[in-house]
Amino acid sequence: MKWVTREKANVDRVACPWLIKRFVDPDAEFIFVPGEAVPAVVEQQGAIPYDVPNAELGHVDGRCSFESIIVKYGLGGDTALAALAQVVHAADVESDLDRSPFGPGLKAIARGFRDLYGKDDHGKIAAETPVYDALYAYFQQELNAAR
Repeated sequence: MKWVTREKANVDRVACPWLIKRFVDPDAEFIFVPGEAVPAVVEQQGAIPYDVPNAELGHVDGRCSFESIIVKYGLGGDTALAALAQVVHAADVESDLDRSPFGPGLKAIARGFRDLYGKDDHGKIAAETPVYDALYAYFQQELNAAR
């Protein structure tokens, strides 16, 4: 399946591809275009829009796009994923930066990758995927140890 969002990805638009590939659609193909081109790509290619205005998989009811994907695809039972979602939300939504103590760190990491990769959104995803793998593994371990 094809998925489309705005170009110049940062936090949420990089975290969402990790989430989609890992839990929803392992064969996902991501398309990054100027915001105004998203509707045309949806219509012409049947791509699923995410992290764009008015998208079901966007910022809805106080959720960031990462959280909206978790809700849509019924992934809420995974406590490690829920913990990671709090971090992504904090890093992505400026007014909620203090929602997670890890939020400022992820925001800084994402900004660094944005500066390193510029407009190369696929490069950002490839480079940042291990960050999300590591955070997810961390939360799995922490939550298991707490039980």
